Amino acid sequence: MSKPEQRRVAAIGDWRPRPGEPATLVVGSLADAQQWLGHRTTGVTGDAPAAARALREAGAGAVCLVEGADARPLVWLQSEHACGWLAAPRGMGCDSGNVALFTGQAAAAVAKGFVFADAAVLAMMACTRRPGADAQPDRGTQFVHDPALLPQLSWGDEPRFVGARVDTSRRLDLYGIVDSAERVQQVVDAGVRTVQLRIKQPPAPHAQWWAHLRGEIERSVDACRSTDAELFVNDHWQLAAELGAPGVHLGQEDLQALGEDGRAALLATGLALGISSHSLWELCRARALAPRYIACGPVWPTLTKAMPWIAQGLDNLAWWCRMAGAPVVAIGGVLAPEQVRDAARCGADGVCIVRGLGEAPRQVVPQLQAALEAGRRDFEAQGASVAWPHPSLSVA
Repeated sequence: MSKPEQRRVAAIGDWRPRPGEPATLVVGSLADAQQWLGHRTTGVTGDAPAAARALREAGAGAVCLVEGADARPLVWLQSEHACGWLAAPRGMGCDSGNVALFTGQAAAAVAKGFVFADAAVLAMMACTRRPGADAQPDRGTQFVHDPALLPQLSWGDEPRFVGARVDTSRRLDLYGIVDSAERVQQVVDAGVRTVQLRIKQPPAPHAQWWAHLRGEIERSVDACRSTDAELFVNDHWQLAAELGAPGVHLGQEDLQALGEDGRAALLATGLALGISSHSLWELCRARALAPRYIACGPVWPTLTKAMPWIAQGLDNLAWWCRMAGAPVVAIGGVLAPEQVRDAARCGADGVCIVRGLGEAPRQVVPQLQAALEAGRRDFEAQGASVAWPHPSLSVA
């Protein structure tokens, strides 16, 4: 993949694909794209995905098609990492109709090392303005700290976004991730009140495995119900809904694979939904489903699963907590009380523990909970220092 300094951003009218040229994010309107392609200019917003895909096939590294500046401006993003409609927050004005402005802001983000999809998110934020703001406000860099400006990203070709639907009055606190009903019982007996049952599906599951999984979920539901713990079942949302689990956690690849109909069916169950996120565009996409929480990770390097992501660190975690508009759970590499306290200092609503629970949760959980409470006191007294987010995916 190209190095950051080899990537560039250009308006559609200024771009000509040439062999060996730097990967280019091309920006323009749908009309610009259709004219460049030699297509009939339709003026139909729904034609943007097809036009953007055609530009990608013609050699563009990524495409942003800017559509309008109405009550909820939209930008179609087509890139290696993410595709969908970036939507400004409802009620916000936007100068995204100014292609030159969007192009310049995207170029500035690319220069900071962000992949094209994340650069598009930052450009959208920079071009969005609060109601009553001047038509051309002082851009500066303060937009990156304003939660009201963070867009949503659709999961498909239609600009579909779910309104808030989940009661988040209960904090997630210490969040144990375990692989069996026996382990669920251990951690809730130790005082953990948020638990994820994570049993990964083998490549070729047989009937006995499915029966085992059903039994594990049933016993976990019973254990959490009797202790007033909140249970999230990883991946297996249909069984979770059938067996009375209150919540489910899914990664973004799994949610993407469900398609529009599958996601609609998942939401119709009423399950509380937890979603993983590792980048700016994944954060924006998670927001589009009004989740119970959004996980930010990996905060520290982790051996639990192989991932391409650069560790978020406490700086990105604090940014997530400020910007997400939903409770944020810190996950990844949390092994000791000191890390729990540091995550809570950033404003995390919950802190995930996997290996850090140890063989005897009753012995370690009190220390972890004390660290969580201490970190929250620090956050309430001092707040969290929030800097620019750093890129979480290498472009080299």
